[in-house]
Amino acid sequence: MSRELSTGSTKAKKIRKNARLEARVTEEQKQLMERAACLRGQNLTEFMVAVLAEAATQIIKDHEFLELTERDRATFAEALLNPPIPSEQANTDAQWYKQIMNKSFKN
Repeated sequence: MSRELSTGSTKAKKIRKNARLEARVTEEQKQLMERAACLRGQNLTEFMVAVLAEAATQIIKDHEFLELTERDRATFAEALLNPPIPSEQANTDAQWYKQIMNKSFKN
């Protein structure tokens, strides 16, 4: 009994892969990667794409995500809920900034 794939949203769509990556590696590195790919049940290309995507995702996450300790969170929340009174220098700097911004918008 044969089954036909249904059309529409349930049908798997083929993603066109037309971008290319190339890398020169040592023979030892290639053998290492081939062994790891085999252990994952992937060919070398599948393995390289998967590992690079995982690494890239993790690096971006690490760069964009800030993890605070419990003490840091408490300090941050306290500063938001009860901000300190601005110093005289902060007030002076704020006035200078407003003047600079007003001049740049008028030009």
